[in-house]
Amino acid sequence: QVQLVESGGGLVQPGGSLRLSCAASGFAFSTIPMSWYRQAPGKERELVATITSFGSTTNYADSVKGRFTISRDNAENMLYLQMNSLKPEDTAVYYCNARYPFASWGQGTQVTISS
Repeated sequence: QVQLVESGGGLVQPGGSLRLSCAASGFAFSTIPMSWYRQAPGKERELVATITSFGSTTNYADSVKGRFTISRDNAENMLYLQMNSLKPEDTAVYYCNARYPFASWGQGTQVTISS
């Protein structure tokens, strides 16, 4: 049973920072490329960032490049997303999953950027 538990979201002012965490279990985490996704109200879920199995390669959506950093700790089955210089358009529910997603998704964590 795949389990993905996101945490770390909250309300932050524009220009602020947040660090999201994802605790993964039920699969061979260390062998699988992982991603962060987000879904804003009324929009489709979009791919935000991806990291390869051992963290050697990362990829980012153009909208977050230079502001967000994805990382992982394979020993702890943890995935992270450091978000800096946050903008109102970053407001969304953020999810973690494999780059080619499992059918099971977590509850996500709400990120709200507002003054």
